[in-house]
Amino acid sequence: HHATIYWHTSLRLWVRNETKQLAGLTICFSDLLSRIDLDELMKKDEPPLNFPKTLEEFEYAFNEQGRLRHTTTGEAYAFNAREDLHRWNQKRYEALGEIITRYVYQLLETKCNLTKEIVPVDATAEEPRSFIYLSADAMSNPTKLLVLIQGCGVVRAGQWARRLIINQDLDSGTQIPFITRAQEEGYGVMVLNPNENHLEVERPAKPAPLPSPEASDEPAEKRERKDDRESKKKRDFYEKYRNPQKESETEQIPIRENGSPEEHVLYVWDHFVSKAAARNVFVVAHSYGGLSLVELMIQREAQVKNRVCAVAMTDSIHNVWHQDANKSIQEWLQQHCRNWVSSPEPLDTPVEPMLSDCPRVSAGTERHELTSWRSFNSIFQFFSEALQTGEEEETSNTVTTRSSHRTKPDHDHNHNDL
Repeated sequence: HHATIYWHTSLRLWVRNETKQLAGLTICFSDLLSRIDLDELMKKDEPPLNFPKTLEEFEYAFNEQGRLRHTTTGEAYAFNAREDLHRWNQKRYEALGEIITRYVYQLLETKCNLTKEIVPVDATAEEPRSFIYLSADAMSNPTKLLVLIQGCGVVRAGQWARRLIINQDLDSGTQIPFITRAQEEGYGVMVLNPNENHLEVERPAKPAPLPSPEASDEPAEKRERKDDRESKKKRDFYEKYRNPQKESETEQIPIRENGSPEEHVLYVWDHFVSKAAARNVFVVAHSYGGLSLVELMIQREAQVKNRVCAVAMTDSIHNVWHQDANKSIQEWLQQHCRNWVSSPEPLDTPVEPMLSDCPRVSAGTERHELTSWRSFNSIFQFFSEALQTGEEEETSNTVTTRSSHRTKPDHDHNHNDL
């Protein structure tokens, strides 16, 4: 009996002791995990984040079909250039994207003969600025003006989708086919740049804060030795697990009156579109561009209704309820707008409307970024029909007005006979 009691007591003490040790190990392990940044751990042995500055240095070029191909192998762009180095691959992709942006600007100027216009129009040499692109007749064309508004994100003037430019071709990913077709059909052209909202500058390094003398009762010398030991301990710990490359910290200085896509669209309307000579303005707005256009209508309803003949949206994310668009705006959109949405249905097949605004039809693709390119021909057909309808209504109104002017004296003279 005594032996059994002794055995149970020993077992209990052993379990308690082991539990304490296990708890201690768990705490140590949790502390270790809390100190290891898994993202940083993945950066270990990462190649330098120094990438080529030109397509030639990247060893890529666009072929005759407008497809990006490796100049040696002829293969398409490979995102995973280095296995298990996602951050490095992503940074490489972004570096290529910046080159693509400059390349598209070059095409707008050389292939499409567009010119840059700085915004704000009164920007000083010292302040951040952006720009849009105009055709030579954008402000003077008396009949037709096409305004192109892209979605949000990294894309800049002249682009619908960077992914398409890199992985598919220039026709599907840029606005160039829309610009050249418009010029062939006698439109002036304005290419907006709604995502160029700020200047990014490197943030100066912050000086290390000096410890307050009141912060501790320890002598300064002892405190410094202790801090040095702690710093070394932390350094050694982190060096053991990672050797990351530090990226410089930046801050964003907003561009005056163009600090968001909505602000930009409103600014370009006030300073360019509203001052253009064209009687009929046409708009293509992709994704977030549709939201910016609805916001413009809310701010400048009468002007937009007076000048815009038709709006083609492509997978627009606008929402007339959330944006508080009034009933008259919704009715105008119903009459003058069409939204080509991502859908498995064949091109131009009517799609059930979500809200009571512009009619929705299929873009003939389920890929959001492809909706503009797939609906390309349908959009220009829509514009032609809208212009014809508008001209017929104008002619009808003119005839009616002349007729009423002509018959007015008789009507006044014979009013008792009516």
